[in-house]
Amino acid sequence: MAIAIDRELAGDINNPSYDVINYCIEEHEKEIPRLQMLFDYYDGKPHKINEQATSATHDNDEINVNNARYVTDMMTGFTVGNPISYVAPKDGQIKPFTDALTKMKIAKHDMEVEKDLSSMGIGYELHYLSVNPKTKETIPKVSSIDPRGMILVVDDTVERNPLFAIRPREKQNLKREKYWEHTIYTPMWTITYKSKSKKLIQEQLMEPPKVKENFYGDVPVVEFRNNEEKQGDYEQQLSQIDAINMLQTDRIKDKRNFVKALMILYGFSLPEEKPNEVNGSLVINAPAKEAGANAEFVTNTFQESEVQVLADSLLDDFHKTSYVPNLNDENFAGNISGEAMKFKLLGLLLALSVKTGYFEDGVIRRLKLIENILNVKGQNVDSEGIVVKFKVNLPFNRKDVIEQIKESQEFIPLLISLGWLDDVDNPEELIEMLNAQKEETMKMNAKAIGVQAEDSHSDLDDEPEEEVDDEK
Repeated sequence: MAIAIDRELAGDINNPSYDVINYCIEEHEKEIPRLQMLFDYYDGKPHKINEQATSATHDNDEINVNNARYVTDMMTGFTVGNPISYVAPKDGQIKPFTDALTKMKIAKHDMEVEKDLSSMGIGYELHYLSVNPKTKETIPKVSSIDPRGMILVVDDTVERNPLFAIRPREKQNLKREKYWEHTIYTPMWTITYKSKSKKLIQEQLMEPPKVKENFYGDVPVVEFRNNEEKQGDYEQQLSQIDAINMLQTDRIKDKRNFVKALMILYGFSLPEEKPNEVNGSLVINAPAKEAGANAEFVTNTFQESEVQVLADSLLDDFHKTSYVPNLNDENFAGNISGEAMKFKLLGLLLALSVKTGYFEDGVIRRLKLIENILNVKGQNVDSEGIVVKFKVNLPFNRKDVIEQIKESQEFIPLLISLGWLDDVDNPEELIEMLNAQKEETMKMNAKAIGVQAEDSHSDLDDEPEEEVDDEK
């Protein structure tokens, strides 16, 4: 989580003081228990904040229906299941950017960032340079960093301009001696400290700091936010997740208790000697009921139908407030029309519009960092004007859309209607392809009916030669 401080108090942002670094680390530590709790819910180890997570819920005879993972995995698939596309501005270059993003395997990387966003409400990516061992080429790369281990420091203005970033990591040497490695990313340098303690103190440093030049010209760390509050997709549903798990656990316990129910005997007792056994079953000779003999089990009776009504109610509220559809809902599938499906998914679409809006802010800053490093490498590029497009990964009725495009030709320009297709990033390019295809078709048709092409040549094109008089 970004730490906001006064720009004047930050001092030299290219060489932050120990006091500033330690202050930011202390502020970040306050947020770690919450982030850890949210991730543990995703990991199937639910617990309250500041409590120790159990190694496995079944160790305590608890049933864990991992709805947190369901929400995150579904939201990740909806948001970036289709890779983000980039459209070049007019008279602008985009190929250097797309080539760099392809080498970064950005589609897989975006899935990792979105998983952190969905589970913990915030995500970070680190930009760095790598050298190809074969070609010795310097390649810009990117990596997703766990928000529990990255601190971005920004100023306290409304723009939240990045000042520097801190990545503290606990490590150990071959003697299993633990120490801390602090990497400070500034606009000009990357500074690495090795310390015996998490706080930076001169006496605890193990060696002089290592300094490398930062060629990005900016803090090479990008912060992504899931929403304005920086909350995970299931953070407000934790009590509902707990209630569902508690109800399922109690239902299983009731079944076990029913099997282990006590038997009460009236009017007689069990014989001291071993009862007779018939076909593997014990047989007890008891007096007749007329003599007052009887036997019954002590059980806690409950109506399973009523319990199921409560379970369905909890589940419906969970899906309604998390905006994630219940794919097992009998009313969800079937012969529902496309328009009816849109209204059923309206809450999800609104949630996705918020998520993609904040995700786009991070992508724009990512492109700016790529622009900086490409210009350092000698390429004159500019990311200004590049359009970032998210293609929500939802069921899509292509046939209906194509019919709508055909029916709208008289009053909607083709350039606009082609944009309705989910897999079309640049309608202008598609129109150029269609025109080229039409020209090729016309040439083939002309050739088929015997019309001579403009670029062909035949003797019929030459003027007839004059007859030669043999007598002359």
